[in-house]
Amino acid sequence: MQTTSPAPAEAAGGAQPPRGEAQAAVLGRPAAGAFVAPALLLIAGFLVFPALWTLYLGLTDYRLTGAAAVNPSFVGLDNYTQALTDPQFRNSLLVTALFVFGSVVVGQTCLGFALAWTMRDWRSPLRAVVEVLVIVAWILPGSVVAFLWIAFLDGQSGTLNALLPGVSTEWLLDTPLLAVIVFNVWRGTAFSMLLYGAALSAVPPSHLETARLAGANAFQQLRDVVLPTIRGHILTSLLLISLWTFNDFTPYLLTRGGPNFRTEVLPVFIYRNAISSGQLGYGAAISTVVLGVNLVIALFYLRLLRERT
Repeated sequence: MQTTSPAPAEAAGGAQPPRGEAQAAVLGRPAAGAFVAPALLLIAGFLVFPALWTLYLGLTDYRLTGAAAVNPSFVGLDNYTQALTDPQFRNSLLVTALFVFGSVVVGQTCLGFALAWTMRDWRSPLRAVVEVLVIVAWILPGSVVAFLWIAFLDGQSGTLNALLPGVSTEWLLDTPLLAVIVFNVWRGTAFSMLLYGAALSAVPPSHLETARLAGANAFQQLRDVVLPTIRGHILTSLLLISLWTFNDFTPYLLTRGGPNFRTEVLPVFIYRNAISSGQLGYGAAISTVVLGVNLVIALFYLRLLRERT
């Protein structure tokens, strides 16, 4: 009886891939590179190059008009020094901090979670109606929403004053920052509501039932079971909304940064200096500072997420 000995490759510890598959794997790398190349070009053209160009402009006295527009001079860190010593920049930074805190932490996060928590067990058409109304406020263009809120808050013929007998308050003049914060909360709560709604649906019902059997009331269940479970979702929501709000230009549509710079957030401050005043170099330097602040915010939240794991 004749026996066949195993092939050397099989005896060495396993079958080798067919030659065709090996060639396909080798040829797949250039093909993958060809598919990725357009995305890399877009990233380089629309993200990397503008960022590097902004860094360069921030080191010059480049202007929209005049001699500096044709032949800008290198000024080093003068624009950054001017920004850090500019009282209006510090005012804009404070206004932005208040705007972000009021809109994100107090407003969108609390209201979005409250809506999601209230509607978590609803199965009626009312839930769909509420969700649609909240989402419509989110998807409407900012210019349309701003026009509606100007008409709503107008001191002479506004809807809000008409609903409050005897009140003729100029909301956008007397309480401009509060009006802008409420406007932004109303417009952006939908994202938080949707995210927290998905997070609450992932909380195991057995955990809530165990806490209920142990005698925990609704607040204790929320504090000891729900919030620790969805902590990652909360931090993710805070990170995204904080960055979006920090760079939001929509307040300009309501108040143009006024009155008396009381609602001039950093994006509006950059626009006023870089475009309206033509100081592109100074505006680019402030943009770089804003980018650094955004990185600090992102790293802070990412550190909290890392501590969670």
